[in-house]
Amino acid sequence: MPGDEVLMPDMTSAAGNGGQAPKQPGGRASAGAAVMQYELRGAWVVVAHGAYDRHSITPLETALAVAAGKYPRVVLDASSVTFADSALLNLILLTHRSVPLRVAAPPPQLRRLLEITGADTVLETRATVEDAVGS
Repeated sequence: MPGDEVLMPDMTSAAGNGGQAPKQPGGRASAGAAVMQYELRGAWVVVAHGAYDRHSITPLETALAVAAGKYPRVVLDASSVTFADSALLNLILLTHRSVPLRVAAPPPQLRRLLEITGADTVLETRATVEDAVGS
């Protein structure tokens, strides 16, 4: 199914179709979410790119679940997230329950979502990936 692949550093689109948004049931189009992962000073960094909703969350969900099972520290680089709804919020909170998770560089829309739901009082957010890994 388009959007179900976990993407590695080549940053191919989630649908594997050259950056075009995959069509979703009901005529909605996903924003081509993609995931990249790497290790940095003993922490596993998962980089989220694009828009995340219930139609596009699966690759990120898979990446964070694998990281949580293998690494003692996980950082979500959210700097390239263009849209986030309750699907991403739920995933972040569930991941945080299983492993120390830091959210790095959340864009204004995601910061606002964390604030209005109170999740910012539970989660550790940092301005940069370097700050999240180093602290």
